[in-house]
Amino acid sequence: MLEVRPNCECCDKDLAPDSTEAMICTYECTFCETCVNDILENVCPNCGGGFAFRPIRPKVARRTGLSISHQPASVERVYTKYTIEELKEFSARVKHLKPEDR
Repeated sequence: MLEVRPNCECCDKDLAPDSTEAMICTYECTFCETCVNDILENVCPNCGGGFAFRPIRPKVARRTGLSISHQPASVERVYTKYTIEELKEFSARVKHLKPEDR
């Protein structure tokens, strides 16, 4: 189950559980849409994969026990260990490859 992390790992923008601008890679590294497009260029700085919009966990349990109130989002903030320059250098090396070819 997704942690639903609360922030962009790059700019620390709050990303509420129902945010439509939260993007994740296959390892759930979490970034805002702006950072994914403008800084990372759709390259995860951790795994090198691409990003997809994070699904939104339902607010209402339409099936017993399955909602954000039953499985709350994480409150632990996560931050990248790389500088903006390092992020841009990394993405520049592989951004020309489609995510499925990385």
